[in-house]
Amino acid sequence: MQEIDQAEPKQFSLDEIKERVSRCLGPDRVQKRYNIITDTSDFFRVEYDDIVILGDKPYLIRNNEREGRFGIDEQQKFWVKRARDLSDGSVKIIKLVFHERFQAKVGNIVFECFRSPKKEARILDLTKGHCHFMQGFSLTDSSDNLIRVIDFVRGKTLADAVMTLGGDHEDYFSNHFPLIFEEYIELVEAIRFLHQKGEKHGDIRRDHIIKEEGTGNSCWIDFDFDYLHKENMFGYDLFGLGNILVYLTGRGDVTFQQLRDAGSPLFDQLTSSDMNIIFNNRVVNLKKVYPYIPDALNFILLHFSSVANVFYENTEQLLHDLHAAKEQLQSM
Repeated sequence: MQEIDQAEPKQFSLDEIKERVSRCLGPDRVQKRYNIITDTSDFFRVEYDDIVILGDKPYLIRNNEREGRFGIDEQQKFWVKRARDLSDGSVKIIKLVFHERFQAKVGNIVFECFRSPKKEARILDLTKGHCHFMQGFSLTDSSDNLIRVIDFVRGKTLADAVMTLGGDHEDYFSNHFPLIFEEYIELVEAIRFLHQKGEKHGDIRRDHIIKEEGTGNSCWIDFDFDYLHKENMFGYDLFGLGNILVYLTGRGDVTFQQLRDAGSPLFDQLTSSDMNIIFNNRVVNLKKVYPYIPDALNFILLHFSSVANVFYENTEQLLHDLHAAKEQLQSM
């Protein structure tokens, strides 16, 4: 990892700040006074229209970002700020230091998860210039808090994008899924790159893939979660990759409740062996629902069922099966 910039924050006069805000947002958006912050230790005190000085640049704080975890789309992330770089007007995501711990359970395996600003800083450095990872850099504030400044990726999540494709599932699967599947393989290869370097993403979820507006390129975001591992360093990442593939294959979650409420005859045919190892109400044996899904693809999905006794140990194994499934898809 590159050496973190620990230079003293540059001093800016109020007139300089006002001139930069005027240039970026227009003269009518200039405030009479600004709260200028160089120590972000208490991130709750970093608020809208504050100026945060990091290194030699001033950033105008806008809104807090929001959390999509567990479907809570409106939960504010007070330590993650959207901001304008007053040097060039670009939009940035500024991630302040926040320490959080929780447990995640996959089958009988418990992972101790925690936030690590240092890990995210390492990965930002490692993936610099890689098109399938968000871009940014890290530096310290006046109190040595490790801040990450991220280029804002404008677009929608890959999960949201697939929901707009196809008139029904068969149309989606026949005419759109093959390209989505290729895109997914590229994203898995990007995670393999991380794993080969001894790093892990730590929080692989479908809303952590952004499909960039204009280019259509998909990239991974949010690398600050880490986890303690015993048997397999990459196990939690691999389960995350599996959950995303199930979602993309089904064009959304196919749940026990959906089939029941629709009066589907499949409802009475489902068993625990058909369900997701993490989310027990989600169907992973999608061939039971959509018979045209090829065996090679469904074989991969079943690795993430609640009764699976063989799991992927690394991305190489997963990619081997993904390429076999791709060949079968192309021959259909």
